[in-house]
Amino acid sequence: MSPGPAALDPRTPVVVAVGQVEQRTTDLAAALEPTALLGEAARAAQRDSGTDRLLAAVDTLAVIHILSHRYGDPGALVAAELGIAPARTIATDDGGNYPQSLLNRACAEIAAGGSGTWLIGGAESWRTRQAARAQGTWLDWTVQDEGVAPTESVTNQQPLSHDGEWARGVVLPASIYALFENAHRAQQGWSIDEHRDRLAALYAGFSEVAVDNPHAWIREPWTAAEIRDPSPRNRMVGFPYTKVMNANNAVEQAACFVVTSVGQARDLGIASDRWVFPWSGSDAHEHWFVSHRASLGRAPAIGIAGRAALDLAGVGVDDLAHIDVYSCFPSAVQIAAEEIGLGTDRPLTVTGGLSFGGGPWNNYVSHSIAAMADRLRADPGSLGLVTANGGYLTKHAFGVYSTTPPPVPWRHARPQDEVDVLPRRELCEVVDGAVTVESAVVMHDRDSVPEAAIVSTFVPDGRRAWATTSDPEALHRMITEETAGAEGEVDPEGVFTFT
Repeated sequence: MSPGPAALDPRTPVVVAVGQVEQRTTDLAAALEPTALLGEAARAAQRDSGTDRLLAAVDTLAVIHILSHRYGDPGALVAAELGIAPARTIATDDGGNYPQSLLNRACAEIAAGGSGTWLIGGAESWRTRQAARAQGTWLDWTVQDEGVAPTESVTNQQPLSHDGEWARGVVLPASIYALFENAHRAQQGWSIDEHRDRLAALYAGFSEVAVDNPHAWIREPWTAAEIRDPSPRNRMVGFPYTKVMNANNAVEQAACFVVTSVGQARDLGIASDRWVFPWSGSDAHEHWFVSHRASLGRAPAIGIAGRAALDLAGVGVDDLAHIDVYSCFPSAVQIAAEEIGLGTDRPLTVTGGLSFGGGPWNNYVSHSIAAMADRLRADPGSLGLVTANGGYLTKHAFGVYSTTPPPVPWRHARPQDEVDVLPRRELCEVVDGAVTVESAVVMHDRDSVPEAAIVSTFVPDGRRAWATTSDPEALHRMITEETAGAEGEVDPEGVFTFT
Protein backbone atom coordinates (compact mmCIF):
# COMPACT_ATOMS: atom_id res chain seq x y z
CA MET A 1 0.00 0.00 0.00
CA SER A 2 1.25 3.49 -0.86
CA PRO A 3 1.78 5.92 2.01
CA GLY A 4 -0.55 8.91 2.22
CA PRO A 5 0.84 12.39 1.45
CA ALA A 6 1.22 13.26 5.13
CA ALA A 7 3.39 10.18 5.79
CA LEU A 8 5.74 10.69 2.85
CA ASP A 9 9.46 11.14 3.29
CA PRO A 10 10.02 14.85 2.53
CA ARG A 11 12.80 13.84 0.09
CA THR A 12 10.33 11.94 -2.13
CA PRO A 13 10.66 13.27 -5.71
CA VAL A 14 7.54 14.70 -7.29
CA VAL A 15 6.61 16.50 -10.51
CA VAL A 16 4.69 19.57 -9.40
CA ALA A 17 4.24 21.59 -12.58
CA VAL A 18 4.18 21.24 -16.35
CA GLY A 19 3.97 23.81 -19.13
CA GLN A 20 3.46 23.59 -22.89
CA VAL A 21 3.15 26.38 -25.46
CA GLU A 22 2.87 26.59 -29.25
CA GLN A 23 3.72 29.46 -31.59
CA ARG A 24 1.85 29.60 -34.89
CA THR A 25 2.58 33.12 -36.12
CA THR A 26 3.94 33.53 -39.64
CA ASP A 27 5.27 37.01 -38.81
CA LEU A 28 9.02 36.47 -38.52
CA ALA A 29 9.46 39.66 -36.49
CA ALA A 30 6.84 38.59 -33.97
CA ALA A 31 8.08 35.00 -33.55
CA LEU A 32 9.82 34.26 -30.26
CA GLU A 33 13.26 32.73 -30.34
CA PRO A 34 13.60 29.31 -28.64
CA THR A 35 14.80 30.48 -25.22
CA ALA A 36 11.99 33.04 -25.02
CA LEU A 37 9.50 30.36 -26.06
CA LEU A 38 10.83 28.10 -23.30
CA GLY A 39 10.43 31.01 -20.91
CA GLU A 40 6.74 31.11 -21.84
CA ALA A 41 6.44 27.39 -21.11
CA ALA A 42 8.11 27.93 -17.74
CA ARG A 43 5.61 30.66 -16.89
CA ALA A 44 2.83 28.28 -17.88
CA ALA A 45 4.34 25.70 -15.51
CA GLN A 46 4.37 28.22 -12.67
CA ARG A 47 0.69 28.94 -13.26
CA ASP A 48 0.07 25.19 -13.36
CA SER A 49 1.66 24.81 -9.92
CA GLY A 50 -0.70 27.31 -8.31
CA THR A 51 2.09 29.33 -6.69
CA ASP A 52 3.98 32.38 -7.92
CA ARG A 53 7.06 31.25 -5.98
CA LEU A 54 7.89 28.17 -8.02
CA LEU A 55 10.37 29.57 -10.54
CA ALA A 56 12.36 31.44 -7.90
CA ALA A 57 12.92 28.10 -6.15
CA VAL A 58 14.56 26.49 -9.19
CA ASP A 59 18.21 25.68 -8.47
CA THR A 60 18.89 23.53 -11.57
CA LEU A 61 17.74 24.64 -15.01
CA ALA A 62 18.36 21.98 -17.67
CA VAL A 63 17.74 22.74 -21.36
CA ILE A 64 17.44 20.00 -23.95
CA HIS A 65 19.58 20.65 -27.03
CA ILE A 66 18.05 23.31 -29.30
CA LEU A 67 18.67 22.92 -33.03
CA SER A 68 16.93 26.02 -34.40
CA HIS A 69 19.54 28.39 -32.93
CA ARG A 70 23.01 27.97 -31.48
CA TYR A 71 23.39 28.97 -27.84
CA GLY A 72 26.38 28.66 -25.55
CA ASP A 73 24.31 28.46 -22.37
CA PRO A 74 20.58 28.47 -23.16
CA GLY A 75 19.73 27.93 -19.51
CA ALA A 76 21.30 31.26 -18.58
CA LEU A 77 19.13 33.04 -21.15
CA VAL A 78 15.98 31.32 -19.91
CA ALA A 79 16.90 32.23 -16.35
CA ALA A 80 17.42 35.88 -17.36
CA GLU A 81 14.10 35.80 -19.21
CA LEU A 82 12.41 34.61 -16.01
CA GLY A 83 14.38 36.81 -13.60
CA ILE A 84 15.73 33.87 -11.60
CA ALA A 85 19.21 32.79 -10.58
CA PRO A 86 19.61 28.99 -10.53
CA ALA A 87 22.82 27.65 -9.06
CA ARG A 88 23.35 25.34 -12.01
CA THR A 89 22.53 25.27 -15.70
CA ILE A 90 22.75 22.09 -17.76
CA ALA A 91 22.71 21.70 -21.54
CA THR A 92 22.62 18.49 -23.55
CA ASP A 93 23.63 17.43 -27.02
CA ASP A 94 21.37 15.41 -29.33
CA GLY A 95 19.07 12.76 -27.94
CA GLY A 96 15.33 12.39 -27.48
CA ASN A 97 16.03 10.35 -24.33
CA TYR A 98 17.33 13.35 -22.39
CA PRO A 99 14.10 14.73 -20.84
CA GLN A 100 13.36 11.40 -19.15
CA SER A 101 17.03 10.67 -18.43
CA LEU A 102 17.43 14.04 -16.73
CA LEU A 103 14.22 13.50 -14.77
CA ASN A 104 15.68 10.20 -13.58
CA ARG A 105 18.82 12.00 -12.51
CA ALA A 106 16.86 14.76 -10.79
CA CYS A 107 14.91 12.17 -8.82
CA ALA A 108 18.13 10.48 -7.72
CA GLU A 109 19.62 13.76 -6.49
CA ILE A 110 16.43 14.88 -4.78
CA ALA A 111 15.91 11.51 -3.07
CA ALA A 112 19.48 11.68 -1.79
CA GLY A 113 18.82 15.09 -0.26
CA GLY A 114 20.73 17.02 -2.90
CA SER A 115 19.41 19.51 -5.44
CA GLY A 116 16.00 20.84 -4.45
CA THR A 117 14.12 21.90 -7.59
CA TRP A 118 14.80 21.12 -11.25
CA LEU A 119 13.23 22.78 -14.29
CA ILE A 120 13.80 20.59 -17.36
CA GLY A 121 12.64 21.43 -20.87
CA GLY A 122 13.36 22.72 -24.31
CA ALA A 123 11.97 24.58 -27.29
CA GLU A 124 12.25 24.84 -31.05
CA SER A 125 11.35 27.66 -33.42
CA TRP A 126 12.32 25.57 -36.43
CA ARG A 127 9.54 26.69 -38.75
CA THR A 128 10.52 30.34 -38.25
CA ARG A 129 14.20 29.53 -38.77
CA GLN A 130 13.49 27.72 -42.05
CA ALA A 131 11.18 30.48 -43.29
CA ALA A 132 13.83 33.11 -42.55
CA ARG A 133 16.45 31.15 -44.45
CA ALA A 134 14.13 30.74 -47.42
CA GLN A 135 13.46 34.48 -47.47
CA GLY A 136 17.05 35.50 -46.79
CA THR A 137 15.88 37.32 -43.64
CA TRP A 138 18.05 37.91 -40.60
CA LEU A 139 16.49 36.88 -37.28
CA ASP A 140 17.50 39.08 -34.39
CA TRP A 141 17.93 36.21 -31.98
CA THR A 142 20.36 36.32 -29.07
CA VAL A 143 24.02 35.63 -29.79
CA GLN A 144 26.02 34.82 -26.68
CA ASP A 145 29.68 35.67 -26.37
CA GLU A 146 32.12 33.01 -27.49
CA GLY A 147 33.16 30.88 -24.55
CA VAL A 148 29.84 31.16 -22.70
CA ALA A 149 29.02 27.69 -21.39
CA PRO A 150 26.58 26.03 -19.01
CA THR A 151 27.62 24.79 -15.62
CA GLU A 152 27.49 21.29 -17.04
CA SER A 153 27.17 19.70 -20.48
CA VAL A 154 25.58 16.26 -20.83
CA THR A 155 26.87 14.62 -24.00
CA ASN A 156 26.87 11.34 -25.89
CA GLN A 157 29.72 8.96 -25.17
CA GLN A 158 30.69 8.98 -28.87
CA PRO A 159 29.18 9.97 -32.26
CA LEU A 160 25.88 8.29 -33.04
CA SER A 161 27.07 7.04 -36.45
CA HIS A 162 30.03 4.83 -37.39
CA ASP A 163 32.46 6.06 -40.05
CA GLY A 164 31.52 3.03 -42.15
CA GLU A 165 27.86 4.08 -42.00
CA TRP A 166 28.68 7.60 -43.13
CA ALA A 167 30.64 6.17 -46.04
CA ARG A 168 27.50 4.45 -47.39
CA GLY A 169 25.03 7.23 -46.52
CA VAL A 170 23.49 5.37 -43.59
CA VAL A 171 22.87 8.55 -41.62
CA LEU A 172 19.38 10.00 -42.13
CA PRO A 173 16.82 8.86 -39.53
CA ALA A 174 14.18 8.69 -42.29
CA SER A 175 16.14 5.94 -44.01
CA ILE A 176 17.50 4.11 -40.95
CA TYR A 177 14.13 3.82 -39.18
CA ALA A 178 12.58 2.56 -42.43
CA LEU A 179 15.33 -0.08 -42.56
CA PHE A 180 14.27 -1.09 -39.03
CA GLU A 181 10.66 -1.13 -40.24
CA ASN A 182 11.26 -3.44 -43.17
CA ALA A 183 13.42 -5.77 -41.09
CA HIS A 184 10.64 -5.93 -38.51
CA ARG A 185 8.08 -6.70 -41.22
CA ALA A 186 10.16 -9.60 -42.48
CA GLN A 187 10.55 -11.01 -38.98
CA GLN A 188 6.79 -10.81 -38.40
CA GLY A 189 6.02 -12.51 -41.70
CA TRP A 190 3.64 -9.78 -42.87
CA SER A 191 3.04 -9.16 -46.56
CA ILE A 192 3.91 -5.71 -47.84
CA ASP A 193 0.25 -4.72 -48.24
CA GLU A 194 -0.71 -6.10 -44.83
CA HIS A 195 2.21 -4.25 -43.31
CA ARG A 196 1.22 -0.93 -44.88
CA ASP A 197 -2.33 -1.38 -43.63
CA ARG A 198 -1.04 -1.98 -40.11
CA LEU A 199 1.10 1.17 -40.19
CA ALA A 200 -1.80 3.28 -41.44
CA ALA A 201 -4.14 1.97 -38.75
CA LEU A 202 -1.55 2.55 -36.03
CA TYR A 203 -0.97 6.16 -37.03
CA ALA A 204 -4.67 6.86 -37.61
CA GLY A 205 -5.05 6.05 -33.92
CA PHE A 206 -2.27 8.51 -33.09
CA SER A 207 -4.07 11.16 -35.14
CA GLU A 208 -7.24 10.61 -33.11
CA VAL A 209 -5.32 11.35 -29.91
CA ALA A 210 -3.80 14.51 -31.41
CA VAL A 211 -7.26 15.83 -32.34
CA ASP A 212 -8.12 15.89 -28.61
CA ASN A 213 -4.74 17.26 -27.47
CA PRO A 214 -4.90 21.08 -27.22
CA HIS A 215 -1.12 21.28 -27.59
CA ALA A 216 -0.81 19.01 -30.65
CA TRP A 217 0.62 20.60 -33.77
CA ILE A 218 -1.66 18.79 -36.25
CA ARG A 219 -5.19 18.52 -34.86
CA GLU A 220 -6.81 17.88 -38.23
CA PRO A 221 -7.89 14.22 -38.33
CA TRP A 222 -6.14 11.91 -40.78
CA THR A 223 -7.72 8.67 -41.94
CA ALA A 224 -5.80 5.44 -42.38
CA ALA A 225 -6.17 5.71 -46.17
CA GLU A 226 -4.77 9.26 -46.17
CA ILE A 227 -1.81 8.14 -44.07
CA ARG A 228 -1.08 4.96 -46.02
CA ASP A 229 -0.89 6.14 -49.60
CA PRO A 230 1.19 8.93 -51.15
CA SER A 231 -0.60 12.06 -52.30
CA PRO A 232 0.39 15.64 -53.18
CA ARG A 233 0.31 16.57 -49.49
CA ASN A 234 1.71 13.28 -48.21
CA ARG A 235 4.53 12.12 -50.47
CA MET A 236 6.38 8.84 -50.12
CA VAL A 237 9.71 9.32 -48.33
CA GLY A 238 11.40 6.03 -47.46
CA PHE A 239 9.15 3.11 -48.37
CA PRO A 240 6.79 2.28 -46.72
CA TYR A 241 6.80 5.63 -44.89
CA THR A 242 4.79 8.49 -46.29
CA LYS A 243 5.67 11.94 -45.02
CA VAL A 244 3.12 11.91 -42.21
CA MET A 245 4.74 8.78 -40.78
CA ASN A 246 7.95 10.76 -40.24
CA ALA A 247 8.55 12.95 -37.19
CA ASN A 248 7.25 16.45 -37.87
CA ASN A 249 10.08 18.81 -36.96
CA ALA A 250 8.61 21.89 -38.67
CA VAL A 251 7.00 23.05 -35.44
CA GLU A 252 7.18 25.89 -32.93
CA GLN A 253 6.76 24.26 -29.55
CA ALA A 254 8.15 24.42 -26.03
CA ALA A 255 7.55 22.25 -23.00
CA CYS A 256 8.99 21.89 -19.53
CA PHE A 257 8.29 20.29 -16.18
CA VAL A 258 9.44 20.96 -12.63
CA VAL A 259 10.65 18.21 -10.31
CA THR A 260 11.17 18.84 -6.62
CA SER A 261 10.83 17.13 -3.25
CA VAL A 262 7.64 16.65 -1.31
CA GLY A 263 9.15 18.81 1.42
CA GLN A 264 9.85 21.65 -1.01
CA ALA A 265 6.41 21.28 -2.58
CA ARG A 266 4.85 21.70 0.85
CA ASP A 267 7.05 24.70 1.64
CA LEU A 268 5.98 26.33 -1.62
CA GLY A 269 2.33 25.67 -0.87
CA ILE A 270 1.71 23.52 -3.94
CA ALA A 271 -1.53 21.59 -3.50
CA SER A 272 -1.14 17.83 -3.47
CA ASP A 273 -3.66 17.45 -6.30
CA ARG A 274 -0.95 18.90 -8.60
CA TRP A 275 1.57 16.25 -7.58
CA VAL A 276 2.60 13.45 -9.95
CA PHE A 277 5.03 10.93 -8.51
CA PRO A 278 7.78 9.20 -10.51
CA TRP A 279 7.65 5.64 -9.16
CA SER A 280 10.73 4.34 -10.96
CA GLY A 281 13.04 4.98 -13.90
CA SER A 282 15.63 3.24 -16.03
CA ASP A 283 18.25 4.00 -18.68
CA ALA A 284 20.19 1.81 -21.11
CA HIS A 285 21.47 1.85 -24.67
CA GLU A 286 21.70 -0.69 -27.48
CA HIS A 287 25.03 -1.71 -28.97
CA TRP A 288 25.95 1.85 -29.82
CA PHE A 289 26.33 1.69 -33.60
CA VAL A 290 23.51 0.36 -35.75
CA SER A 291 26.05 -1.73 -37.67
CA HIS A 292 26.87 -3.77 -34.59
CA ARG A 293 23.32 -4.82 -33.68
CA ALA A 294 22.38 -8.45 -34.13
CA SER A 295 19.12 -7.55 -35.90
CA LEU A 296 17.74 -4.31 -37.33
CA GLY A 297 14.23 -5.48 -36.46
CA ARG A 298 14.84 -5.67 -32.72
CA ALA A 299 16.00 -3.42 -29.88
CA PRO A 300 16.56 -5.67 -26.86
CA ALA A 301 17.76 -2.87 -24.58
CA ILE A 302 14.23 -1.46 -24.73
CA GLY A 303 12.81 -4.67 -23.31
CA ILE A 304 15.52 -5.00 -20.69
CA ALA A 305 15.34 -1.40 -19.45
CA GLY A 306 11.56 -1.12 -19.85
CA ARG A 307 10.88 -4.24 -17.83
CA ALA A 308 13.41 -3.10 -15.23
CA ALA A 309 11.47 0.13 -14.67
CA LEU A 310 8.19 -1.77 -14.40
CA ASP A 311 9.71 -4.34 -12.04
CA LEU A 312 11.08 -1.61 -9.76
CA ALA A 313 7.62 -0.06 -9.63
CA GLY A 314 6.10 -3.46 -8.90
CA VAL A 315 3.71 -3.29 -11.85
CA GLY A 316 3.13 -5.01 -15.17
CA VAL A 317 1.99 -3.80 -18.57
CA ASP A 318 -1.63 -4.65 -17.74
CA ASP A 319 -1.51 -2.22 -14.81
CA LEU A 320 -0.71 0.72 -17.09
CA ALA A 321 -3.70 2.91 -17.91
CA HIS A 322 -1.76 5.49 -19.94
CA ILE A 323 1.28 5.00 -22.15
CA ASP A 324 3.41 7.21 -24.34
CA VAL A 325 5.82 5.25 -26.52
CA TYR A 326 8.41 7.34 -28.34
CA SER A 327 7.13 7.62 -31.90
CA CYS A 328 9.58 9.32 -34.23
CA PHE A 329 8.70 6.63 -36.80
CA PRO A 330 6.33 3.64 -36.70
CA SER A 331 9.21 1.19 -36.29
CA ALA A 332 10.14 2.86 -32.99
CA VAL A 333 6.60 2.29 -31.71
CA GLN A 334 6.19 -1.29 -32.91
CA ILE A 335 9.61 -2.53 -31.86
CA ALA A 336 9.34 -0.91 -28.42
CA ALA A 337 5.85 -2.32 -27.92
CA GLU A 338 7.01 -5.81 -28.82
CA GLU A 339 10.10 -5.63 -26.62
CA ILE A 340 8.14 -4.41 -23.59
CA GLY A 341 5.11 -6.63 -24.19
CA LEU A 342 2.60 -3.94 -25.12
CA GLY A 343 -0.06 -4.65 -27.70
CA THR A 344 -0.36 -2.20 -30.57
CA ASP A 345 -4.14 -2.58 -30.32
CA ARG A 346 -4.15 -0.33 -27.24
CA PRO A 347 -3.48 3.44 -27.16
CA LEU A 348 0.28 4.02 -27.10
CA THR A 349 0.40 7.82 -27.03
CA VAL A 350 -1.00 10.63 -24.89
CA THR A 351 0.10 13.39 -27.30
CA GLY A 352 -0.50 12.11 -30.83
CA GLY A 353 3.18 11.31 -31.27
CA LEU A 354 5.95 13.10 -33.11
CA SER A 355 4.01 13.18 -36.38
CA PHE A 356 0.75 14.72 -35.16
CA GLY A 357 1.50 15.93 -31.63
CA GLY A 358 4.69 17.49 -32.94
CA GLY A 359 8.33 16.47 -33.13
CA PRO A 360 10.43 19.36 -31.82
CA TRP A 361 13.69 17.50 -32.40
CA ASN A 362 15.20 16.46 -29.05
CA ASN A 363 12.46 17.81 -26.79
CA TYR A 364 9.41 15.69 -27.64
CA VAL A 365 9.56 13.75 -24.35
CA SER A 366 9.19 16.96 -22.35
CA HIS A 367 5.80 17.23 -24.07
CA SER A 368 4.96 13.58 -23.39
CA ILE A 369 5.84 13.94 -19.69
CA ALA A 370 3.74 17.11 -19.47
CA ALA A 371 0.82 15.45 -21.26
CA MET A 372 1.18 12.36 -19.07
CA ALA A 373 1.03 14.51 -15.93
CA ASP A 374 -2.19 16.11 -17.15
CA ARG A 375 -3.65 12.71 -18.06
CA LEU A 376 -2.83 11.23 -14.64
CA ARG A 377 -4.23 14.22 -12.77
CA ALA A 378 -7.48 13.71 -14.66
CA ASP A 379 -7.45 10.01 -13.73
CA PRO A 380 -6.19 9.98 -10.13
CA GLY A 381 -4.55 6.81 -8.94
CA SER A 382 -3.89 5.43 -12.42
CA LEU A 383 -0.45 4.48 -13.69
CA GLY A 384 1.42 5.83 -16.70
CA LEU A 385 4.56 4.82 -18.61
CA VAL A 386 6.75 7.20 -20.64
CA THR A 387 9.40 5.82 -22.97
CA ALA A 388 12.16 7.93 -24.52
CA ASN A 389 14.56 7.26 -27.37
CA GLY A 390 17.66 9.00 -28.66
CA GLY A 391 19.69 8.39 -31.79
CA TYR A 392 18.74 5.44 -34.00
CA LEU A 393 16.85 3.40 -31.39
CA THR A 394 20.14 3.84 -29.54
CA LYS A 395 19.52 5.40 -26.13
CA HIS A 396 16.49 4.55 -24.03
CA ALA A 397 14.95 5.97 -20.86
CA PHE A 398 11.76 5.03 -19.01
CA GLY A 399 9.59 6.42 -16.26
CA VAL A 400 6.58 5.07 -14.38
CA TYR A 401 4.25 7.71 -12.93
CA SER A 402 1.11 8.10 -10.82
CA THR A 403 -0.68 10.68 -8.67
CA THR A 404 -0.56 8.03 -5.95
CA PRO A 405 2.67 8.06 -3.93
CA PRO A 406 4.98 5.14 -4.74
CA PRO A 407 4.66 2.08 -2.49
CA VAL A 408 8.44 2.09 -2.06
CA PRO A 409 10.95 4.94 -2.42
CA TRP A 410 11.79 5.97 -6.00
CA ARG A 411 14.28 3.58 -7.61
CA HIS A 412 16.33 3.57 -10.78
CA ALA A 413 17.85 0.80 -12.91
CA ARG A 414 20.73 0.99 -15.35
CA PRO A 415 20.94 -2.59 -16.70
CA GLN A 416 23.68 -1.83 -19.22
CA ASP A 417 25.77 -4.86 -18.29
CA GLU A 418 22.85 -7.09 -19.30
CA VAL A 419 22.68 -5.38 -22.71
CA ASP A 420 26.41 -5.35 -23.37
CA VAL A 421 26.73 -9.15 -23.32
CA LEU A 422 24.04 -9.65 -25.99
CA PRO A 423 25.12 -10.97 -29.42
CA ARG A 424 26.52 -8.39 -31.79
CA ARG A 425 27.81 -8.20 -35.34
CA GLU A 426 30.95 -6.66 -36.74
CA LEU A 427 30.90 -4.31 -39.73
CA CYS A 428 32.48 -5.31 -43.02
CA GLU A 429 33.31 -1.94 -44.56
CA VAL A 430 34.54 -3.18 -47.96
CA VAL A 431 32.89 -6.10 -49.74
CA ASP A 432 33.56 -7.75 -53.08
CA GLY A 433 31.29 -10.72 -53.44
CA ALA A 434 28.19 -12.56 -52.30
CA VAL A 435 25.81 -11.19 -49.65
CA THR A 436 22.35 -11.92 -48.25
CA VAL A 437 19.83 -9.11 -47.83
CA GLU A 438 18.68 -8.29 -44.30
CA SER A 439 16.63 -5.17 -45.07
CA ALA A 440 16.36 -2.45 -47.68
CA VAL A 441 14.74 0.98 -47.93
CA VAL A 442 13.90 2.71 -51.18
CA MET A 443 14.12 6.48 -50.79
CA HIS A 444 11.84 8.59 -52.99
CA ASP A 445 12.16 12.07 -54.44
CA ARG A 446 9.68 14.88 -53.75
CA ASP A 447 7.39 13.56 -56.49
CA SER A 448 7.23 10.13 -54.79
CA VAL A 449 9.43 8.59 -57.49
CA PRO A 450 11.85 5.85 -56.34
CA GLU A 451 15.34 7.30 -56.35
CA ALA A 452 17.85 5.05 -54.57
CA ALA A 453 18.02 2.31 -51.98
CA ILE A 454 20.14 1.60 -48.93
CA VAL A 455 20.59 -2.12 -48.29
CA SER A 456 21.69 -3.90 -45.14
CA THR A 457 23.35 -7.19 -46.04
CA PHE A 458 25.23 -10.02 -44.39
CA VAL A 459 28.46 -11.40 -45.78
CA PRO A 460 28.97 -15.18 -45.44
CA ASP A 461 30.81 -14.89 -42.11
CA GLY A 462 27.85 -13.02 -40.54
CA ARG A 463 29.23 -9.50 -40.59
CA ARG A 464 26.92 -6.69 -41.71
CA ALA A 465 27.77 -4.76 -44.87
CA TRP A 466 26.01 -1.64 -46.16
CA ALA A 467 25.31 -1.13 -49.84
CA THR A 468 23.33 1.07 -52.21
CA THR A 469 21.64 0.78 -55.57
CA SER A 470 19.84 3.06 -58.00
CA ASP A 471 18.90 0.31 -60.45
CA PRO A 472 15.19 0.80 -61.34
CA GLU A 473 14.47 -2.93 -61.49
CA ALA A 474 16.04 -3.50 -58.07
CA LEU A 475 14.10 -0.57 -56.59
CA HIS A 476 10.84 -1.90 -57.98
CA ARG A 477 11.51 -5.33 -56.56
CA MET A 478 12.26 -3.89 -53.12
CA ILE A 479 8.88 -2.15 -52.87
CA THR A 480 6.76 -4.91 -54.36
CA GLU A 481 8.12 -8.12 -52.83
CA GLU A 482 9.87 -9.32 -49.71
CA THR A 483 13.61 -9.22 -50.35
CA ALA A 484 14.86 -10.18 -46.88
CA GLY A 485 16.91 -13.33 -47.40
CA ALA A 486 17.47 -12.65 -51.11
CA GLU A 487 20.93 -13.27 -52.52
CA GLY A 488 23.03 -10.57 -54.12
CA GLU A 489 26.49 -9.17 -54.61
CA VAL A 490 28.21 -6.01 -53.44
CA ASP A 491 31.23 -4.54 -55.21
CA PRO A 492 34.08 -2.65 -53.51
CA GLU A 493 32.30 0.67 -54.15
CA GLY A 494 29.30 -0.56 -52.15
CA VAL A 495 26.97 -1.07 -55.13
CA PHE A 496 24.40 -3.83 -54.63
CA THR A 497 22.95 -6.12 -57.31
CA PHE A 498 20.53 -9.04 -57.00
CA THR A 499 21.81 -12.41 -58.22
